[in-house]
Amino acid sequence: MSGHSHWSKIKRAKATTDDRRGRVWSKLARRVIVAAKGGGGNPDENLSLRYAIDECRAANMPRDTIENAIKKGTGELGSINYERIMYEGFGPGGAAILVDVLTDNRSRTAPEMRNIFERAGGQMGGAGSVGWMFTQKGTFMVAASAIEEDALIELCLDAGADDVKKAGDSFEITCPPNLFVQLRNALAAKSIPVESSQVAMVPNNTLPVGRDKAQQLMGLLEALEEHEDVQNVYANCEIPDDIAATLK
Repeated sequence: MSGHSHWSKIKRAKATTDDRRGRVWSKLARRVIVAAKGGGGNPDENLSLRYAIDECRAANMPRDTIENAIKKGTGELGSINYERIMYEGFGPGGAAILVDVLTDNRSRTAPEMRNIFERAGGQMGGAGSVGWMFTQKGTFMVAASAIEEDALIELCLDAGADDVKKAGDSFEITCPPNLFVQLRNALAAKSIPVESSQVAMVPNNTLPVGRDKAQQLMGLLEALEEHEDVQNVYANCEIPDDIAATLK
């Protein structure tokens, strides 16, 4: 199973516990703050904010928590400044990793990221070291039991999708970022439930990771995800299904 689709499923499964849910909400709140600060507090006029709010709702974040985050972004509840940084590096087995971060203290976050990489047998690289291996795309995960494959492919391609492929017990759909809303609306119009959706960095090609390195690599990805400043982690790894099953 490819790194993007597999890691997305692991993150969803882990986010179901209360302590992890709180951590997810905290990360999403930062996303709302940054979006509101950059484009205003009206989601009808700020597409980034609309995306962020949709993610909050998908994670069952309380409405007042979302509204407070918007007000922090617009300055109504004080001012918080977050900087977006993309850290790049390599994990065990040579997997390329991108770490999307929102931080209010670059001097604190950078050495902490380096520490996490090195403790898990990885290595942090410089800007551009692995970013060229990924392309920004809209991504959707749909349960394979929700719709016949041929019907889903026809619907998605008509709505502008690049690809529809089977990933375990789900379908993974990708599209150009500018068609994300169009594809989401097409799925909603047919009442097709979406397991997850986001504009993400998708690997252009995947790298098979051997059994001896897979567990160590997944430990690194999880450690990066656990960091409070990290918004998303992307990897180009291909994980053996039997190893993946033990991590769900």
